[in-house]
This record gives sequence, structure tokens and C-alpha cells, in this order.
Amino acid sequence: MSLLAIQHLSVSYGNIQAVSRADFTVDEGERVCLIGANGAGKTTLLKAIAGMLPVAHGAIHFAGQSITRLASHQIVHLGLALVPEGRGIFSRLSVQENLAMGAYIRRDKAAVQQETNEIYQRFPRLGERRNQPAGQLSGGEQQMLAIGRALLSRPRLLLLDEPSMGLAPLMVKTIFETIADVAERGVSVLLVEQNARLALATCERGLVMERGEIALQGAAATLAQDATIQRAYFGV
Repeated sequence: MSLLAIQHLSVSYGNIQAVSRADFTVDEGERVCLIGANGAGKTTLLKAIAGMLPVAHGAIHFAGQSITRLASHQIVHLGLALVPEGRGIFSRLSVQENLAMGAYIRRDKAAVQQETNEIYQRFPRLGERRNQPAGQLSGGEQQMLAIGRALLSRPRLLLLDEPSMGLAPLMVKTIFETIADVAERGVSVLLVEQNARLALATCERGLVMERGEIALQGAAATLAQDATIQRAYFGV
């Protein structure tokens, strides 16, 4: 059984259908990337999965349970976390307080503290600035914080929306090393990423979205060699 199953999913903004009859799965421990042009519907799809947008038609199942009509806070309890485009950090709260927000559903305080310390070890800059307002962090540091916050909810599936956007190459490398490490620990990943080459190199399977529809899907390595994909997304 797939961890996440999307069946004939459609999402609309008023009269505009942003996602049309999407069908795909994400298996336990799998890394799947979703690529496509701006406005293709990728962010809308992630928000619908996370319970932040209503579903017009179709179904979403997570760990064998329908989450199609659940609110976002209910979905987090089931083990699905979203790192949104733009990071979504609480700028006036400290780094420490932002991380604590990620663990609000947990009661195992000792384990939360241990995992928070592990995040500070992984991202030393966050540890150095733990008492500073998160709004004072650089873009890359905010992305680290957003990922750390999501991980503290102990997700089974991590949704990431454009984690490399606006970041320097060295910071992008750090973020993607973290994504790979998270996956190695057994967390499934659904990644929306503007850098198609990097996304396909990081994931096992890829989805290509065009005008709200999943136009193509397959093994990431195969998609990376596809001439049409190379022309459209690699500039070849």
C-alpha cells in the first residue's frame, strides 16, 4: 500500500481549475519530485494535500486513511508536514520558539529537546541564533529553520515547496544534503523544485506537471534523459 495516494484530484480557485484529475502515489521511504513551469499547479497541489485548500473532486489517502476533507492541523497529527514556499516562519518569534511550534502536537518533551539539539548540530547557525527573532535570519537560515520545524512534528511524509528558491549554491547544497539524509532515515519526500536537474538527481521518481495536469511520470533517471524534458527544463 502506498503511503500517499492521489486519485483523480481536482482543485479550483473559483472558476479556475488549478489542478485537474491528478493521479499519483508516494511509497513509504520514497523520494518523488514534482517539476513544471510557474503556474502549472504544483504549489496548489501541495496545499491541497496538506489540507490548506479544499478539494473540488477526487480523493487523497494517507497511510490508508482518507484525508480529503480533513483540516491541516488534523493532517499534521497523522504524520504529514509541509515546508511551504517562502518558508512561512514566524518572524517575530525566536528561532527556538519557531522550532517549538513544530513540536506542538508532541508531549515527549525529553525527545523533543534531544531532536531540537540535533537540528542545532545539523544547522549550527540556528544554534548560534536560537534566541534571536527568526525574521533576522538570512533566507537560507530561514529555510533551515522551516525544515527543522517540520521535522520536529516527526512526519512520515515531508512536502517541500521550492526549498532552493533564492538561495546561494552553497546553501542549496546544504538543504539538499539534508533532504537526502531525511529520506535515508525513512521519511518519504514529495519535492516541488524549480531546479529540475537537481530535483531529478535527488529523487527516485519524477512527475511533470503542465497546466494543472500530471503530463508525465516515471523514474527520475529516465526523465532526466528525456529530450523534451531537457529542452524544457535543462536549457539543452
